[in-house]
Amino acid sequence: MNIMDFNVKKLAADAGTFLSRAVQFTEEKLGQAEKTELDAHLENLLSKAECTKIWTEKIMKQTEVLLQPNPNARIEEFVYEKLDRKAPSRINNPELLGQYMIDAGTEFGPGTAYGNALIKCGEAQKRIGTADRELIQTSALNFLTPLRNFIEGDYKTITKERKLLQNKRLDLDAAKTRVKKAKAAEAKSSSEQELRITQSEFDRQAEITRLLLEGISSTHAHHLRCLNDFVEAQMTYYAQCYQYMLDLQKQLGSFPSNYLSNNNQTSGTPVASAFSNAIGPSAMASTGSLVINSPSNLNDLKESSGSRKARVLYDYDAANSTELSLLADEVITVFSVVGMDSDWLMGERGNQKGKVPITYLELLN
Repeated sequence: MNIMDFNVKKLAADAGTFLSRAVQFTEEKLGQAEKTELDAHLENLLSKAECTKIWTEKIMKQTEVLLQPNPNARIEEFVYEKLDRKAPSRINNPELLGQYMIDAGTEFGPGTAYGNALIKCGEAQKRIGTADRELIQTSALNFLTPLRNFIEGDYKTITKERKLLQNKRLDLDAAKTRVKKAKAAEAKSSSEQELRITQSEFDRQAEITRLLLEGISSTHAHHLRCLNDFVEAQMTYYAQCYQYMLDLQKQLGSFPSNYLSNNNQTSGTPVASAFSNAIGPSAMASTGSLVINSPSNLNDLKESSGSRKARVLYDYDAANSTELSLLADEVITVFSVVGMDSDWLMGERGNQKGKVPITYLELLN
């Protein structure tokens, strides 16, 4: 029975406090009651915390979009995270593209120039996909998780204490109003006692809130370290991608320049220039005695009556009896025949002769 009486009294006291706060808040909004203002330092700390929360949320969400552009995949990962379960592994876009290229190259034939190039490109794309997966994992652990911990942890605590400070402030101002309205000496004494208590509780809560808010500077320092980790992860990722593409370009770089250029272009200079800029002068110098098959070199050969040695760049299957099948890296003799199509030369290997496509050859000195 005593417990029930206590619960009823506590409920009535809580209801009275809530009603008092509501009245004080309403009168403040209507300009009918005075409001205790927080000190400037505390207001600045509150503003800094709110600003930190807003921008942290924006950066976190946009980073998630950057790392995982697919919104459905992001929702799936969010649901699994809330269920405290690991999301199933899914193939990413570079890996899928790489697999398509490898499958296409296998079907076209690894021995053909196009098929071989597709397989090499596909393998490079799959390596990029692996690097992309590592970037996502590293960034989620070292960058996104600390940001999320702040939003869901530290800032929630700050919000809770800030709300409590607001309630203590309303209690203080309500007590001040009651002191002003008290007329009898006994009522005035009771109101002043209540005012001293609410003032003490308000000051204590203001100090707790201030200490929490001053921790925002430490949060900024921690997020700065996390940002450095994110930049380092991106730097590693882009360096890996650059190296993969550089290796792939070197593998495909033995294409003659007129083969790499568009079909309607007659000059190979732009491609050769771009290739030189990409791999650097030292790499270009390392080609030694090899001569890139520029159109001028091929024209000189066609106009002369002599023959030249040429290295075969890619396997080639003869389409008919007038052509000569080729194997990559073999060296054959080539020469021009009057009246032959400009895209072909006559090739000779031992007793075998036949037409060979110039785009599959690299002339040697």
